[in-house]
Amino acid sequence: MARFDLSLPELQRYRPDVAEPDDFDEFWQRTLAEARTFPAEPVCERVSSPLSQIEAYDLTFNGFGGQPVKAWLLLPVGVAGRLPTVIEYNGYGGGRGFPHERLAWAASGYAYLFMDTRGQGSVWGSGGDTPDPAGTGPSAPGFMTRGIERPDDYYYRRVYTDAVRLVDAARTLDRLDPDRITLSGGSQGGGIAIAAAGLVEGLIGVLPDVPFLQHFERAVGMTDDFPYQEVVTYLSVHRDLVEQTFQTLSYFDGVNFAKRASAPALFSVGLHDTVCPPSTVFASRNHWAQQADIEVYPFNQHEGGQAHHWPKQAAWLEERLAKPAAVSRQNLDESGALEFQSAG
Repeated sequence: MARFDLSLPELQRYRPDVAEPDDFDEFWQRTLAEARTFPAEPVCERVSSPLSQIEAYDLTFNGFGGQPVKAWLLLPVGVAGRLPTVIEYNGYGGGRGFPHERLAWAASGYAYLFMDTRGQGSVWGSGGDTPDPAGTGPSAPGFMTRGIERPDDYYYRRVYTDAVRLVDAARTLDRLDPDRITLSGGSQGGGIAIAAAGLVEGLIGVLPDVPFLQHFERAVGMTDDFPYQEVVTYLSVHRDLVEQTFQTLSYFDGVNFAKRASAPALFSVGLHDTVCPPSTVFASRNHWAQQADIEVYPFNQHEGGQAHHWPKQAAWLEERLAKPAAVSRQNLDESGALEFQSAG
């Protein structure tokens, strides 16, 4: 695929006006206030694993509507004190899989949380464990148009709320440092991280990797690739719902969350990416309310930097996170598992 978007100098300057509802902040304040009527008290259960240097926990927390959402929590063995934490959100269609599939952050001394995406996990990877019990009206196959008739019913209202509630839950665990949390994710996961970063205060950093769910007005119709093409398919049938569809999407556009971010970020982008066009990524990066660095992969598509990019993320975090200088054996219960208690 040849480059099809703006030139890199144009991308660096690209800062478009993006539709933002007048009640954007009120909508999200109301949404989170409703979700927070349910306690942020995660349940952690140690899972059997051959990982001798990583403790793996099956974590369940209250997401949107108090509905149970799954995550994995991985901790390095024998490290005392509250750990800096990386929370990662998943790509489109994937589930949380198995604990042994993502070890880099925990092996580097961080607490690591990986969130299951409700209703997803049956397209690629090793499967998911979190249903989405909400019903919706007519939609195109996939998740992009589920409930799109009304912002209150839209699928990503539930997902973004789950993402914020995982941060709330993480801050109650006495092994995790509530003041040293970083959000991360690739593609859909990067878009979720951006949304949560616009809704949560007190983060250390954000790592959106080739993020999806940005600048809908440009993305929809610019590329033939899915998932944005789901919206095109939907509107090709529901010809009278164009205005309402984009009105709903404006409540979930990453650019509007980027304007409200309170932590620095390291983005990445592939200049041949037809799934998440480069200009949509730069739109959010260039509107980011704090410092926002970006790694550009000039000849890559949606895969971006892959294994080349993670060391750059780790080095970037090293400048912002003071990891524990020394380690010691942690008190263990009879089963060898960490004793979890709420911070409060």
